[in-house]
Amino acid sequence: MNVRVSRVLIAAAVLLVLAAVNVSIVAKERIKTHGEIILLELAPVDPRSLMQGDYMALRFELAQQISAQEAGLAPLTVDGNRVARLDPNPQDAQLHLRFRVRNGQVWLGTNAYFFEEGSAERFNGARYGEFRLDPDTGEAVLTGLRDAKFGKL
Repeated sequence: MNVRVSRVLIAAAVLLVLAAVNVSIVAKERIKTHGEIILLELAPVDPRSLMQGDYMALRFELAQQISAQEAGLAPLTVDGNRVARLDPNPQDAQLHLRFRVRNGQVWLGTNAYFFEEGSAERFNGARYGEFRLDPDTGEAVLTGLRDAKFGKL
């Protein structure tokens, strides 16, 4: 293979990677602006790992209730406060949340919330993760944290 063909292939590969990244970014931004708001209750975490630098370690109650057999869609029901819970009747579920299994643990898209340096105190009262959910695909994006009274932090 000559040098010219190699350069063309490298350029094509770089363009393909950039296109894939941009498609992913656009999809996440669409979910953030048009997705349905759902709140997932935070599960307790080791207090020593709760605040580490400029992020907060997160665990979700819902993830502990989902079977970690294989990735899929978790059926949800949403209450009047937009708190989502696992629906005991999957055929009646209002929404579905896509989850993955990593190292035998259910992964709901994130396990950390990053914040501006010096603002950790503001997030001590976090009780819910606010997500935007694409009702068609089940993909969710964490957009914020809420306190026990559902106020934005």
